[in-house]
Amino acid sequence: MSSHGAPIPLTESPGPPRAGTRLLPWLVAVAFFMESLDTTILNTAVPAVAEALHVAPLAMKAVLASYTLALAVFIPISGWMADRFGTRRVFASAIGLFTMGSLMCGLCSNIHLLVACRLVQGLGGAMMVPVGRLTLVRSFAKADLLRVMSFVSVPALVAPMLGPVAGGLIVGFAHWRLIFFLNIPIGLLGLVMVYLHLPDFQEEHVHPLDFVGLVLFGSGIALLSYVLEVFGEHELSGREMAGLLSLSSVLLVAYWVHARQLQFPLLNLRLFDIRTFRIATNGSFFTRLGIGGVPFLLPLLYQTGLGYTPVQSGLLIVPQAIAAIGMKAILRKLLAGIGYKGVLVSNTLAIGLLLMIFATIHLHTSVGQIVAIAFFYGACTSLQYTAMNTLVYADVDEKDASGASSIASTMQQMSISFGVAFAGLTTAFFVPGAAYSDSVLMTHGIHKALVCLGALTMVSTLVFAGLKRGDGDAVREHKMMHPDG
Repeated sequence: MSSHGAPIPLTESPGPPRAGTRLLPWLVAVAFFMESLDTTILNTAVPAVAEALHVAPLAMKAVLASYTLALAVFIPISGWMADRFGTRRVFASAIGLFTMGSLMCGLCSNIHLLVACRLVQGLGGAMMVPVGRLTLVRSFAKADLLRVMSFVSVPALVAPMLGPVAGGLIVGFAHWRLIFFLNIPIGLLGLVMVYLHLPDFQEEHVHPLDFVGLVLFGSGIALLSYVLEVFGEHELSGREMAGLLSLSSVLLVAYWVHARQLQFPLLNLRLFDIRTFRIATNGSFFTRLGIGGVPFLLPLLYQTGLGYTPVQSGLLIVPQAIAAIGMKAILRKLLAGIGYKGVLVSNTLAIGLLLMIFATIHLHTSVGQIVAIAFFYGACTSLQYTAMNTLVYADVDEKDASGASSIASTMQQMSISFGVAFAGLTTAFFVPGAAYSDSVLMTHGIHKALVCLGALTMVSTLVFAGLKRGDGDAVREHKMMHPDG
């Protein structure tokens, strides 16, 4: 099945023997781990990297957002690339780009170069994860697919736990550049493993790439992200900001009109006509806007505001990941007992409330209290991700599943990128420009930003309220293939 849903004739190019399929899940899992780790390992090191590059900590949000934005822009073309050039070639190219981007990031001496190199990393990551999943779907029988997908989803939970700790240890005992250099030996080993063990599936007939759609959508999203990045930093006048925002809106509306008229658009927007898909995707977008800024704000709160070391800050993030893994044991029972509507409405409110509780953390808050808040937050976000990600497929035909996955993955990365930008924007709004070195003022500003993110998260319950009893029943048993992230 193609990334656009229609049945396709597939060929497998000559290459390594299919006996290597047994190691294929490990190879894809390692790629998932690299991509997931890279989204979290830098968070704890933000203050140290900012100091080394002689910029304010809030300026680092561009480095974090550029990576996830590149994922959002380039994920939609990954399926077409795999169909056109073969899964092995595209997957190898993705790992190569990711590894080269990591090397370039480690050699950067200013923030502008670092942002550019993170875009290169993001381009590699954008192709790595979707093509890896596509290869698994085409390599294993449906009876084995649930087991395989569950296995390769584990890194998405382990990486957020190890990332902050690894980042803190590296900054505390080595040099921040090692954060990026760690990817190099893993990437080189991955290239060898791809040649030895990755099957090469390729379509015989490939429809043309929606290049116009790629330009309209990519430029519109990139421009919107840039407006969010510079808003509140007084780099552009109000008139210039309004002009850029208007241009971004025009580009995105133009893409919407273009995609509705095209038989094979970059993203199949007709899927939004399906009620459960529309609610799951839109609700996920607004929820992640709030959640997406948390990995950026918490290390700032712990280090800049409360004076913890990078290592201590990283350890305070660990309970979130432990709770997220533990939630997997009971989430099916919760969804079966309460239903998707009950879970998503109540759990979204709980996440918003927990974000506001994070805003009560101050210098005299005990470590035990911080750990408890982080633990409950990790459990709730794990349940939220599972419910949102699986509801996407509730009423989507099998032939449209990959197209639905592409849209959901793109929206996910967009919301995370915008979430980081929105978190930085709200913090900059509440923290005076000369107060970045004042821990008390900085803490108050971060507190207010967390309250705003919590309120924004709660608003998304209005979207999930549109669900009906029984929605999601079709995916409770057999389609929970990508529960995390």
